[in-house]
Amino acid sequence: MSDSLGKRINRNISGRKHDFFAITAPGLEILCQKELQLIPSFGGQSAIVQGGINFSGRLYECYLANLYLRTATRVLMRIETLAATNFKVLSKKLSVFPWELYLFPDCVPLINVSVNHCRLYHKDAVISHFEESIGKRLSLFRNHMETPEIRPLQRIFVRGLDDHFVVSIDSSGDLLYKRGIKKLGGIAPVRETLAAAILMLAGYTGNEPLLDPMSGSGSFAIEGSLIAQNIPPGWFRSFAFTGWPGFKQSQFDHIRKIAKEMLNTKVLHHIFALDKSPRSCSALTQMRDSSPFLSNIHVMEKDFFDLNIHEITDKPGLVAINPPYGKRMGSRSESRLMIREIMKKLKADFRGWKFSVIVPQRSDILHASSGWRFHSIFHGGMNLELVTGKI
Repeated sequence: MSDSLGKRINRNISGRKHDFFAITAPGLEILCQKELQLIPSFGGQSAIVQGGINFSGRLYECYLANLYLRTATRVLMRIETLAATNFKVLSKKLSVFPWELYLFPDCVPLINVSVNHCRLYHKDAVISHFEESIGKRLSLFRNHMETPEIRPLQRIFVRGLDDHFVVSIDSSGDLLYKRGIKKLGGIAPVRETLAAAILMLAGYTGNEPLLDPMSGSGSFAIEGSLIAQNIPPGWFRSFAFTGWPGFKQSQFDHIRKIAKEMLNTKVLHHIFALDKSPRSCSALTQMRDSSPFLSNIHVMEKDFFDLNIHEITDKPGLVAINPPYGKRMGSRSESRLMIREIMKKLKADFRGWKFSVIVPQRSDILHASSGWRFHSIFHGGMNLELVTGKI
């Protein structure tokens, strides 16, 4: 990399603050903002907006957000806002945009475009203009920059609204629910970001037993293990920002060093993952055995309704349930009956336990106690309810 280009990158990218956007699933914005505020050494400002969190900071804060946020789906860095009502204007503005500050010369990023109330409504044409401008601009710097051996895929997001186009670069890469742990999923599994949110809403701290009695692929059990050991959700995965010209490996290594010092591997309370499917239990057992940090998860092939909780623990904790519903269950009446049987089992055998149960709608819960709370969530393409409380 030439000295002049390196100085420009340090001055314009590494050396100043930027605006970022942490995307969340609907309803998780407040949780995500609280997470941001609790990240060690996070110094940015944040605000809740529809669909996520706006926050400002240096690249350091971007690294932190990707590594630590359990409920975010993706973290974007805002890089430009363009006003254009025709392609001639768009091309002219893109021709002078300094893509070399954000992308290496041989990078061919994926361009994602969405438009609403724009005269430039043809998304493929907008994509074509961005691809052409990036290719032309980066060709000027192919002899001035060394491309790293490891090149994460880069994505550019363009959101057009009322003839203004907000341009962002994705810092995450794969969606953040992909922790780098699971290899296979179950039937309608709870995404890790939602599983973490549900545990948070139910008050799980990692200082009590956790029961995942219809575990499937084990999302609750795995997220609970990460929380209990204070392991950042991004600890086992890579990120797109490591392929940016402005990325500082030493800075990211320092962040990981601090995170490692805060790990808590002496977990006192166990996590129990139950499922009546031998295949699900076998897959979860194999994953646990191949990941030392999951050793506190006990996998049991057992039907929840046959479980005597006192045979495995005498200490109350949290029971988190993602029961079958919708197409997995069958008819609406069958689903309602299942939910009511679950609540009957909890009231009979889990006195003193906290609980969280995903239900199709709150009317499925009969005789809810005053301390129970309902939260609207979106899972599996359905608008659902999460009920949390204490038995």
